[in-house]
Amino acid sequence: MAALRRLKQCHSTGIALSHLHTSSRASAKQHYKMLVLGGGSGGIAMSARMKRMMGAENVAVVEPSEMHYYQPIWTLVGAGAKNVASSGRPTANVMPSGVKLVKSKVQEINPDSNTVRTDDGTEISYEYLIVALGLQLHYEKVKGLLEGFEYPNIGSNYSVQTVEKTWKALQNFKEGNAVFTFPNTPVKCAGAPQKIMYLSDAYLRKTGKRAKANIIYNTSLPVLFGIKKYADSLWEIVKQRDLKVNLRHNLIEVRADKQEAVFENLDKPGEIKVFEYEMLHVTPPMGPNLVIKGSPLADEAGWLDVNKDNLQHKKYPNVFGIGDCTNLPTAKTAAAVAAQSAVLNRTISKILKNEKPDKKYDGYTSCPLVTSYSTVILAEFDYNGQPLETFPINQAKERRIMYHMKADVMPHLYWHGLLTGLWGGPGPYRKLFHLGMK
Repeated sequence: MAALRRLKQCHSTGIALSHLHTSSRASAKQHYKMLVLGGGSGGIAMSARMKRMMGAENVAVVEPSEMHYYQPIWTLVGAGAKNVASSGRPTANVMPSGVKLVKSKVQEINPDSNTVRTDDGTEISYEYLIVALGLQLHYEKVKGLLEGFEYPNIGSNYSVQTVEKTWKALQNFKEGNAVFTFPNTPVKCAGAPQKIMYLSDAYLRKTGKRAKANIIYNTSLPVLFGIKKYADSLWEIVKQRDLKVNLRHNLIEVRADKQEAVFENLDKPGEIKVFEYEMLHVTPPMGPNLVIKGSPLADEAGWLDVNKDNLQHKKYPNVFGIGDCTNLPTAKTAAAVAAQSAVLNRTISKILKNEKPDKKYDGYTSCPLVTSYSTVILAEFDYNGQPLETFPINQAKERRIMYHMKADVMPHLYWHGLLTGLWGGPGPYRKLFHLGMK
């Protein structure tokens, strides 16, 4: 319960899900050639690349969290296939050696004066800035949800503090409705809300409880998945496994004491529908990082306003962005960050030489859609929603080999490839496998 109290505290103050630092106060003023805001996947990957480009002493990362998490594995943690401890490592251990870690929270960004202020009052000036602050989870925007986490049958795979509650709720399930939600906002890893549904179905079949379960996926979207090729395959699975999908249903309230979830019908304003549940998995509403939203770097919606081809800020040429905090019109995933990191590295190297950026990001992103404890549909696509598949096979088919990639290969690639700045996505391999045709 202490963890859940921390979750409430984080969201009431707008602080991202992280442990607040305990380090000593930073010096009053600092300056770095390259300042990186955020120690998530994009921030660590770019700090490693910038160290190689300009030397460790010229690079600093501002990040308050004690721990760095490989969040894509939480889908499997919520289904009991991996343990949560395997998903985290101390932030200090994943930082490139020699790069300065400023263990503070970014309070304010002032691009007109090339300065950043942290929550302990320190002002840091920079020559170049990479913004990698991620997005904000808003559990508090669903009425009754934060209090609902005090009950045993609600979980969420989007927070380290609630992911194990998903697994407990699944294990404790006896009979009734298992309800899974997708909010009416942009989200990171848009496949995750339904992956846990397929895994829950598989678990209930394995334990002989499926006959007494109604599995319901209530999504705010008008489609099951945004890319038709993969959506067609997913609809087949939904029909085969007798799963109930309700489109345009958005969670607005949780009444945990009554085990009721309240949804609005987005196609019929004012129409409310109440679902009883024995198990509830909630994907929270999400939004732009609040520091970016309150700065001149934001677009009208509050996201970091970058050029979609080279990731340079549209107004401030010495500012760059990567990952979930940006307004890049592609799915927000770790795979997207990998591809973006290679492009951004090239962009910055050109800018430093006073040359024009020449490498374009095509919007590549990937979503390994886990459909059971042994199968995955590996969705890969670009800005245009066109499949951009790495392997010369039909990736819309469920495959065992793709599950092993998700569960075993990708974590290794993340820790030892992406975070060290050595993995920039599968682009070169795609050309090789497709004989240069893609």
